[in-house]
Amino acid sequence: MSSAVMERTQGFVERARTLMTRLNLYYAAVALLVLVNLYLLAQMAFTWRTAHSQDDAALERQTVAMKAAEIAKKPLEGLDDKVTAATADADQFYAKRLPVAYSEVLAELGVLTKKQGVKLTRVQYADSPVLEGTSGALTEVRMDASLNGDYRPLVLFINSLERDKMFFLITGVTLTGQQSGMVGLRLRLTTYLRPAKGAAVPQKAGDSVGTDAERSMAR
Repeated sequence: MSSAVMERTQGFVERARTLMTRLNLYYAAVALLVLVNLYLLAQMAFTWRTAHSQDDAALERQTVAMKAAEIAKKPLEGLDDKVTAATADADQFYAKRLPVAYSEVLAELGVLTKKQGVKLTRVQYADSPVLEGTSGALTEVRMDASLNGDYRPLVLFINSLERDKMFFLITGVTLTGQQSGMVGLRLRLTTYLRPAKGAAVPQKAGDSVGTDAERSMAR
């Protein structure tokens, strides 16, 4: 009888061990599943935060790009009107202040020298085309002039050139000497010839040297 009891006891113990082993495995599996779920939740949260921050950054970049585009396009607003106005201003400047022929330039220099009481003794010329092949084609005329006179009339002559209705650009002024109260002056200046309506741009005339004002202005 005692052996039967022992056998039943051992069987019970074995079943208990087996059950405990299964329970341990079950609990271990549940714990592992919980850990996996926690890991997945953490990954989802991290991914969401990353995506959210990237969306914010992308939105911010787009906003900045839009602002930059708006700023960049402002100078182009009304560009057609600005171009039209600039063209009209240029045409008006050409018509009012640029001569058509050399004779006009020389005549204007003669008027100014006579008015201020100075003597134009020599003028050397050089010309070259500007903006060839366009509607605004011009001929640049560079002049190297020598003058004599009192100091004050020479200063007044230079001022009158700068304010004259005809466009003159003074590029150099050099005193060449003084004798008996007379001052020698070398003056370099530039103007531009515009083509007459229906005419071609004036042809390049090359350099010309005159020994006195009359010979220079006879060109």
